[in-house]
Amino acid sequence: MNPTTSTVAAMRATALGRMTELLDRSPDPVGDEHARAFEAELADRFGTAHAVALSSGTAALHTALAAYGIGDGDEVLVPGACVVMTLVAIRLTGAMPVLVDSANGELDFDDLAAKTNPRTKAVLPVHLAGRCADLARLTAYCADRGLRLIEDACQAQGTRYDGRWAGTFGDAGCFSAKDGKLLWSGEGGYILTDDGGFAARARSFATHGFLPAPGQPAGSRLGHNYRMPEPVAIIARGNLARFDELLALRRRQTRHLLDAVAHVPGLTPIPPDARLDWNGYAPLLRVELERPREFCARLAEQGVANSVGTYGLTTADRLPSLQNLGLSACPAARADLDTTLAVVVHEGHTEARLDEMARIITEEARQWR
Repeated sequence: MNPTTSTVAAMRATALGRMTELLDRSPDPVGDEHARAFEAELADRFGTAHAVALSSGTAALHTALAAYGIGDGDEVLVPGACVVMTLVAIRLTGAMPVLVDSANGELDFDDLAAKTNPRTKAVLPVHLAGRCADLARLTAYCADRGLRLIEDACQAQGTRYDGRWAGTFGDAGCFSAKDGKLLWSGEGGYILTDDGGFAARARSFATHGFLPAPGQPAGSRLGHNYRMPEPVAIIARGNLARFDELLALRRRQTRHLLDAVAHVPGLTPIPPDARLDWNGYAPLLRVELERPREFCARLAEQGVANSVGTYGLTTADRLPSLQNLGLSACPAARADLDTTLAVVVHEGHTEARLDEMARIITEEARQWR
């Protein structure tokens, strides 16, 4: 089930060769050969005009918001079901996140419309576990109201909606390359966009504002150090070259585990929307057992990592670190997350390990009942 030995060996040999060459010419404080090459390869692979390589997925989100001028006094509409990193990126700009109710990746468009006001500057859908909202409808919604659409596609590498890559519908698509993502490099992130002026502002923001951009002379604005390090870019380039294989592997792994627990009482696989060509980011099951969050925590204790039990995933209004913001409750999102088992899988999981995870899930579910 894992990538072929020859493919992995070839990737490692290429990466080691590039790393050796990098070390031979180090230290090089202005070197960015591999980061720029990664950007060109990303744009070519996913069919966008530009890509911007960055230090993390959170940096990608913060950079995208800042490069579109979103800041103090602005509001950004975001699903109630999202990860804390998305909220952190919004707050780093000085803007306020406004939670929109959601379930199974889909936004409540009535709630979205009710919360759109003159302070709203952007909508930021979060494609948790590779599942997307109705991106065609959302694109039209933002266009009609003059809002930026910035996709948090950190978990949606390889997902297609209506035949188009997730992360390429909006003004910008933000991705993470942290370990566990389909395209991984230890850390790192990137933005995909067709907006050349935005791409230039994003690169400037990620380089302390030192780079010029349209209407923005070098050094005229402050920025951050969000550049992708060259060693990280080398690993990312190696994995991008075998992305099709990594995508197929994740789908096989997720299908294998879901098939293995398909008939466990109290657990039901959650199918993707018919318009979605899902990347299989994580096996998703609806938990129909009592105290579902406690059940997920129990699985984590037994070695089956999952979003609720391991990482405490919950709606943003329930996060202790954000209580001072007075975020609105999102009951549908809360009910959805509280009853979703999203199992963590990654490239290193063998078929034997997946079978062991399935055995644990099955035994714990039967005992729980």
